[in-house]
Parts: sequence; C-alpha cells; structure tokens
Amino acid sequence: MTKMFAVILALALGAAVANFAQAQDGKIAAYWGQNGNEGPLDKVCASDNYEIILLSFLNEFGNFQRPMLNLAGHCDPYSHGCTVLSGQIKSCQSSGVKVLLSLGGGDSPGRLVSDADAADLAKRLWASFLGGDSSDRPLGDAVLDGIDLDVESGATPELYAGLVRHLRSIAGSSKVLVSAAPQCPFPDANLGSAVQTPGLFDFIFVQFYNNPPCAYVDGDDGKLLDSWKQWSSSIPSAKIYLGLPASPSAAGSGFLPAHVATSSVLPEIKSSHNYGGVMLWSVFYDQQESYSESIQSSV
Repeated sequence: MTKMFAVILALALGAAVANFAQAQDGKIAAYWGQNGNEGPLDKVCASDNYEIILLSFLNEFGNFQRPMLNLAGHCDPYSHGCTVLSGQIKSCQSSGVKVLLSLGGGDSPGRLVSDADAADLAKRLWASFLGGDSSDRPLGDAVLDGIDLDVESGATPELYAGLVRHLRSIAGSSKVLVSAAPQCPFPDANLGSAVQTPGLFDFIFVQFYNNPPCAYVDGDDGKLLDSWKQWSSSIPSAKIYLGLPASPSAAGSGFLPAHVATSSVLPEIKSSHNYGGVMLWSVFYDQQESYSESIQSSV
C-alpha cells in the first residue's frame, strides 16, 4: 500500500465514521395509561412501534404518603387490580421494550416537601416498583426499568434532583433508568436545575407542545429548532428526545405534521451528539394518527 493510498483510505474511513455519527438512529418513546381504548400493554409493545413505554401516571406521591397509580380505564389500583399488568410488562421487556413509571402528569397533586420526603419516596419506588422487596407492589412482581418525572406544576427542582440521587444510591450497582419530561421553555420551571445536573438523567423528553414560543406553530419550525439546540447543548450528558403530540387533538398546540418531521426537523436534529429520538403523547393518539409508523424510518 502506497503512503498516498493509505492517507486517502484513512480520510475516507474518517468521513464514513463522521457520517455514521451524524446519522444516528433514535428510538420512539410513548406514554401509555391514560386511555382504556389504547389497548393492552403487551399488544402495544408487540406492535414494534416503540422502544420505550412510559406508564402514566403515578400521580399521587410525596408528603410521606403512599404513592398511588392512576392508569385511567385500564385497572383499579385501589382494589389491587393493576397487578394484572405484571405479565404484560414482562412481555414488553422480553421483546426489548423498556418500561418506565412516570410520576406526575398535568393534573397531579403530587408534591415533594423536603429532602427527607424525597428519600422516603425513593425507598417506596424501589421497594414497590423497581428491584426492591415489598408486600405492596401495585404492578405485581414485574421489575420496571426505571422512572420518569413528568412534573408540571409546583415543583422544587432541587428536591427532584435529591429524589434521583437517593434512588440511584439505593439501587447501587443495579441499573435504573431515569428520565424527565420538561416543557420546552428553557430552563423548565419545575425541573430546571435537576435536569441540568450532569449524570442524573439518562433521557430528557422535552415537550415541544402547548408552548408556542418554542414549538412548531403555523408552518414555522425555526423556534422548535432553536429550542432544540439550546436543550441539546445545555444538557450534554443525557439523550435528548423530541417530544411531540401524536395527533392534532393530543395537545392544544405544537402538532408537527409527519411529513415536516421527516423532511426537515429530524434530519436537522439527528446531527446532535446526544440525539435520542422522539417521544409521543400518547399511544392512544398515535393509534388514531399512525404517527409513529409515518416517522419510524426517519427517527
């Protein structure tokens, strides 16, 4: 091999690697649990449309109370009816789908009141939903892959950072995934300093909807792309997801048509080093629009 040929080959390989890095494949995450018409969890996972499912929601928590689920239309946690989901969760996991429990939601009364409260909640989450041991496991013996924080009002970010630290300390060497779903105005009013803490979160599902100043509005994707760049550069240690409503009726504003997502938005954001994929609200709305199927090859 001549020296010149070796140089040319090295440059070509370098360009190929660079192009591969720029064309990262992402994942699709979606929230499930707030509409009984979206169907059983195991069938949703079997659709192959999603790599991450976020069970929504654990809406009552904090102030040292027993956390309570609200999986509207699917099961009754007060009669231990949600243990039926245990086998479905395991089925999802056996097919490679990660299943996380989302805390909060738009109407959640849940609040952390102190660091001691955050430590108490971390213990309860570990014992009741993750790798711990408890007689009170609302979802049966299935071990979830992690938790998601969809805290949309009245939060103290430092307490949620403390919650994650306490949970990771309890988990030790056990792998627990932790995600958050902040609103796109930066920094998020409820989770701002928490999600900006290096190493705390694995995924950040930024909600680019119901926020016209930083979401897609009336054919203009410029504000969305500018906001994406701010999130991506400000939180380099976590995978950032483009959070979207899966149909026009899924949110008050911010619906990004699939053809716009695939032709202009996704090609632009996939060059970010910490691009993770797309988050959808929700499985039910996605089924109405077939949104995930329309964008899947471009994510």
